[in-house]
Amino acid sequence: MFDIGFGELLLVMVIGLVVLGPERLPVAVKTVAGWIRALRSLAANVQNELAQELKLQELQESLKKVQEEAGLQNLSPELKASMDELKEAAESLKKAYQNEPDAGSMNASEINEVAQKPAASQVVASATKKKTSN
Repeated sequence: MFDIGFGELLLVMVIGLVVLGPERLPVAVKTVAGWIRALRSLAANVQNELAQELKLQELQESLKKVQEEAGLQNLSPELKASMDELKEAAESLKKAYQNEPDAGSMNASEINEVAQKPAASQVVASATKKKTSN
């Protein structure tokens, strides 16, 4: 945990013996060991709580998905059929536009030409009526 070798540990013990003396050194070692134990148990508790929270969050997400699916399953057969028809129509439109990307612009130009032709024929027809009436 602390990456302390035997030589370093021995050096700390000698310094502790010199600073604290032989009477207080065992008490200090027990106190430090208790603190380390408390920190380890605290870290383990935090890890366990985080793991439980993650599991709880996953369960809540899966519960939401199940509720959404159950809500769709409780729909009437007529609504399900209409939803299926809409999905099929959307898929067919996607396929049509994926296969022919310029088809939409060609259809628009064709529609424009067709719309202009009747207007031109109406102008010609009205002009001929005026000539015949004069």
